[in-house]
Amino acid sequence: MASQGVGSEQEPLLGDHTSGSREWDIIETEEHYKSRWRSIRILYLTMFLSSIGFSIVIMSIWPYLQKIDQTADASFLGWVIASFSIGQMVASPLFGLWSNHRPRKEPLIVSIFISVAANCLYSYVHVPASHNKYYMLAARGLVGFGAGNVAVVRSYIAGATSLQERTSSMANTSTCQALGFILGPVFQTCFALIGEKGVTWDVIKLQVNMYTAPVLLSAFLGVVNIILIITVLREHRVEDSGRQCKNINFEEARTDEVQVSQGNIDHVAVVATNVLFFVILFIFALFETILTPLTMDMYAWTQEQAVLYNGIILAALGVEAVVIFMGVKLLSKKVGERALLLGGLIVVWVGFFILLPWGSQFPKIQWEDLHNNSIPNTTFGEIVVGFWKSAKEDHNDGPVGCPIEQAWCLYTPVIHLAQLLTAGVLIGIGYPACNVMSYTLYSKILGPKPQGVYMGWLTASGSGARILGPVFISHVYTYLGPRWAFSLVCGMVVLAISLLGAVYKRLIPFSVRCERSQGD
Repeated sequence: MASQGVGSEQEPLLGDHTSGSREWDIIETEEHYKSRWRSIRILYLTMFLSSIGFSIVIMSIWPYLQKIDQTADASFLGWVIASFSIGQMVASPLFGLWSNHRPRKEPLIVSIFISVAANCLYSYVHVPASHNKYYMLAARGLVGFGAGNVAVVRSYIAGATSLQERTSSMANTSTCQALGFILGPVFQTCFALIGEKGVTWDVIKLQVNMYTAPVLLSAFLGVVNIILIITVLREHRVEDSGRQCKNINFEEARTDEVQVSQGNIDHVAVVATNVLFFVILFIFALFETILTPLTMDMYAWTQEQAVLYNGIILAALGVEAVVIFMGVKLLSKKVGERALLLGGLIVVWVGFFILLPWGSQFPKIQWEDLHNNSIPNTTFGEIVVGFWKSAKEDHNDGPVGCPIEQAWCLYTPVIHLAQLLTAGVLIGIGYPACNVMSYTLYSKILGPKPQGVYMGWLTASGSGARILGPVFISHVYTYLGPRWAFSLVCGMVVLAISLLGAVYKRLIPFSVRCERSQGD
């Protein structure tokens, strides 16, 4: 997964050739270089497994919740799903702070151990005689809490790479994360062959079935990850030029290491980047959430069709994202990170603008008073409930279309399928570009100082966006319709572009800003 970004890994980093010197100044030995990149690749794996932990059970949570606790309803399901992001939002700054003052192995091992324990708890939530749903809620929340190590991973990679390597490394990290989200449901599908009954070990009361096998695999991979971190990961920190520098995280001091550059971080740029990152994740989270209700209302798709077709669309967007992550590494060398971020936001705006309803054709109206699960009434959980009911019920003879309860269905033009697909392609281009450029710029703005806390806040803002995005779009779409919903999103993107324009000149690497201030 990291092979695309290691073209320059054949030699140790070299300093500038100065007149009068007969040899280039080697600022990093080959041994140190190999150790540094082995450590970075271990963290690529950690990022991949972290995203697997979220997606590997997302489609089986509802039936398992129904099986273990009959009192659980759709509203509670929404809390179970959101608990991952809530746990991650709380943990990210804490693990980031920890990593700033102690060896980063410590928060990484502890966070992964929490995830392993939480996955084991998830496999035993059927055992208690009552309140099983709360055990599942705690398990998913703790898995999210463990996933707060994303902040540590990104801060480590940011501190262990030079400016020349940073964009490529951040793109590889995002690629591994995206692959985890894509492959998680694939693993879940494979485990469905085990069936609901599966195998039971009465001695330890362990059931291995289609619901628990994925989390047990995730727990096993977590143990492997811990072993690799203990045996392979080493503490590394380099300056923007690639020269080693001293840090509290270093296991031993070296006489040829240099001190971290002194200077103040541009907090205006830091806050602006956090806001931009929040907006980027907010709009993509709401797009994923609204896709199924929108297609069922606009195209009169049954629930089976919506699950199948939208699954294909989201899978295609995931593959597209991986391609974009790889492409921006090359493109950023020619146009720069700031220009790519601006271009990505513009592409996203065009995508949502295309989604605005136009014309004189209206969607098919669903006149019957049917409890249509495509309507996001109050919780995202109700949408997921509809997906699972559709696999067991025959909806071919039931009413489909835009429910009459949504008054806007009577006067809002239909969004044609060509509009939706075109918008999806554009959003699938703009989102990954903005995602990786935000992380890259953020790490460069912070400079060589420990970035754990700052990366923690950035990760927390992303988790908050994934919680608030679905809530926002569900309510606005239900009561006001897609025209208002997507118009407001376009307005948000315009504000984000305006903010980026206002701070554009400030989004520069820490070392560059220090050089300019010294020159003045």
